[in-house]
Amino acid sequence: MRVDLNADMGEGAGTDAALCAVVTSANICAGLHAGGALEMARVMRLAATRGVGLGVHPGFEDRAHFGRNRMNLSCAEIADLIAYQTGAAQAVAQMNGLQLRHFKLHGALANMASEDPALAQACFGAARAVAPGLRLVVLAATAQQAAAAAMGADWAGEIFADRAYNSDATLVDRKLPGAVLHEATQAAPRILAMLRAGAIISETGHQIPARIDTICLHGDSPEALDMARALRAGLTAAGVTLAPL
Repeated sequence: MRVDLNADMGEGAGTDAALCAVVTSANICAGLHAGGALEMARVMRLAATRGVGLGVHPGFEDRAHFGRNRMNLSCAEIADLIAYQTGAAQAVAQMNGLQLRHFKLHGALANMASEDPALAQACFGAARAVAPGLRLVVLAATAQQAAAAAMGADWAGEIFADRAYNSDATLVDRKLPGAVLHEATQAAPRILAMLRAGAIISETGHQIPARIDTICLHGDSPEALDMARALRAGLTAAGVTLAPL
C-alpha cells in the first residue's frame, strides 16, 4: 500500500523545517489567510531540499481568522482569489527553479467546496486555468471529489489524521467537542483502519467508501509534529509506503 503524507506549511507555525523531515508533500500557504511572499519562497526552497512535493494552498483573504470563517462571496469572486493565489505560488516556484505538483483548498473555503459542487468547480477551474498540470487534492467522498471527477481532472483523495468526520464525509465543525484530535498515539491506528477499510470512518463508526491517496496533518496545531512523527512511524511499521503525490 502506498500513500502520501501532507501538511500545511508557510502559515507561521514555526514547525515547517521539522515537518519537512516527516511528510512527503507540503501544502504551501499562498499569502492571503497567513504567510506572505517571502515565507512562501522560503518554505518552497526548504521543502524542495528534502524532496517534499510542493503544492499551493489557497484560502479566503481572512488573516484575522486564519481563513477559517465562511465568507459570502460569489463563485466569480472566489475564482479570482484562487487565480491570484495560484499564480503567485506558480511564479515563486518558477523563479526558484521548482515545480508545483498539486492544489489544495484551505479552511472554510475547502469546507464550503466540500458541500457545493458548483463552488468546487469554480475553484478548480480557476486553478487549472492558471496551472493546468496541477493535481487537485480533494476532500474524499465529498462534492469536491464529484466536481473534480466531472471536470475530468487528475485528482487525489484526501483524509485527515487529526479531524473527526460526519457521516457524509464532511468534517465535524471545529467549534464542536472532539472535532480536532490531539492525541498523537491515536493517529496511526485510526488511519490504518481507514486505509484497510478503503473508507472514511465517521465519529459514529459509519464507513464511507473512499479512495485514499493522501493523509493530511494540520501544521498549525501544537501537536502537529508529534502526531506527524507517530503517524509516519505507525504507517511504516505496518508496511505502508510513503511517497509524494
